[in-house]
Amino acid sequence: VRKSTTYRDLLDELIEMPRIRRTLALAELPTSSTLCKAFNRLDMVVWRVLLTLSATLLPTNGIVGIDASGCDRSHASKHYTKRAELTIQQLKVTLLVDAKVNAILDLHVTTTRKHDSQISPSLIKRNPESVGILLGHKGYDDQNIRRLCRQHEVRPLIKHREFTSLHRAWNARLDTDLYGQRSQSETVNSTLNRKFGAFVRSRRWRKQFWELTIACLIRNIDRSL
Repeated sequence: VRKSTTYRDLLDELIEMPRIRRTLALAELPTSSTLCKAFNRLDMVVWRVLLTLSATLLPTNGIVGIDASGCDRSHASKHYTKRAELTIQQLKVTLLVDAKVNAILDLHVTTTRKHDSQISPSLIKRNPESVGILLGHKGYDDQNIRRLCRQHEVRPLIKHREFTSLHRAWNARLDTDLYGQRSQSETVNSTLNRKFGAFVRSRRWRKQFWELTIACLIRNIDRSL
C-alpha cells in the first residue's frame, strides 16, 4: 500500500520475498497484463463493494461530508489525445467522506458538467445506512436533496443559498462545530491529488473509473494500518 513504485517494479522485489508471497497465498506472481485482464472482468458494482468493504476497516461515526473535485488528462499532449481519440477531457469526482476517520465511503464519477445537486441523490440512495448526518456546502442546497435525506432518515446539514433574510437566519443557526467537519472532505480530495496526482492515466472510461476507485481503496486501507 505504501510503496511508491509501479507493479512491474514491485514484481522484482516480491520474487525475493517468499514469506510475503506465502502470506498472500500466491504460489506464482501474476504479471501486470494478467492483473489488468482480471480487473477488466470486474463490473463497476464489484469495485463499489470492494470500496465499501475497505471503509468497514475504519471506525466511522455516520457524520459524512460530500464534496467534488476535478480530475483531468492534463499530462497528455493534445496531439496524443487527438490521435488516441480521447474524447474525455475532464472527470468530475464526488466523494462521500466520513468526517471522523476520513474514510471514503463511496464515489461518483461523471464526464459531464452535472451540478452538485444532480449528483448527490445517487450517493445518498446507495449509502443510507452509512450516513446519519450529511454535510454539504451551498452547491448541494436543493429541496429534493433535503427531502431525500429525510426519507432515508438522514439529517441534512447543508448551507442555504442566501436569497432572503430567512435563508441567512437559517445559516446563522447552523451548528458551526458540526458543519466545520465538512472540511475533511476537502482534505481527503487534496490528499488523493497529492498522492496519486490530479489526473488519470487510463485512456478508457471503464479503466478511469477503477483507477480512481483503487486510489480510494488504497487510501482507506492505508488509514487502517
